[in-house]
Amino acid sequence: MRTDTIFYQLFQTLPSLLFELIGEPPTQAQNYEFSSKEIKELSRTFDGVFLPPEASTNLPIYFVEVQFKSKSDFYWRFFTEIFVYLGQYKPKNDWYAVAVFESRTIDPGLPMQYRSLVTSQQVKFVYLDEFVEATDPSLGLGMVQLVVGDEETAVEQTNRLLQQARQELEDVAFRQKVLELVETILIYKFTNLSRQEIEAMFGLSDLKQTRFYQEAKEEGKEEGKQEGKQEGKQEGKLETVPLLLQLGLSVEQISERLALDIEAVRQAAQASAADTPQGENSGN
Repeated sequence: MRTDTIFYQLFQTLPSLLFELIGEPPTQAQNYEFSSKEIKELSRTFDGVFLPPEASTNLPIYFVEVQFKSKSDFYWRFFTEIFVYLGQYKPKNDWYAVAVFESRTIDPGLPMQYRSLVTSQQVKFVYLDEFVEATDPSLGLGMVQLVVGDEETAVEQTNRLLQQARQELEDVAFRQKVLELVETILIYKFTNLSRQEIEAMFGLSDLKQTRFYQEAKEEGKEEGKQEGKQEGKQEGKLETVPLLLQLGLSVEQISERLALDIEAVRQAAQASAADTPQGENSGN
């Protein structure tokens, strides 16, 4: 699953999620703008940066990095990016680093060279799997549960999220954005499913209105048209098989020249022979 993309969209749509994850009041999100800042010297961008208004120098900046695979250099890279950012933009605000891991098992451990950042509490650690058992979760935490939870519980979690969105979100446009985010998580989570199987999962009326479902529907129609054209072309080629046989070409030669499966050509040849009267075969 492309977790960096998923969490960028999550934080962008529901910025209060960050503050829930680090144990701060979700209302803090009202004071921040979520963005992705480029670090020119490194040609990299953070998974997310929560920036307060320029005049609010009393509010800290939050640098967020999400990690779903074990990387031994995670902290070295993360702090390098932070310090290069600070040198590049020179903000007047204090800052915090938020390291978000799928679980504690993939946290490589903070290098001793950065231990002072822990004692100053400038680094906050989040382990998403520890939120799976949270009861009565918010929409944001519910989506985290959908991302990190088992596939077996995904349908139940999706149903709960959809019901929650219907009850809590009066803004139709925002509710649609949340539904599309749920849909995106499902698409990335079930990469082994075919388009038809994904559509079956989207049998819920809410999800049938999302952009992906409509695009998939149109894509299916277009694929059907293309498949029909291809089948028509193949049938036309197979109709020439008897003539080419009469001209002395072998089944193998016909298959190669017409770019047809040899078994299909062989079946067409057999059908042609069965339909040809004995007199014609004998040449009398």
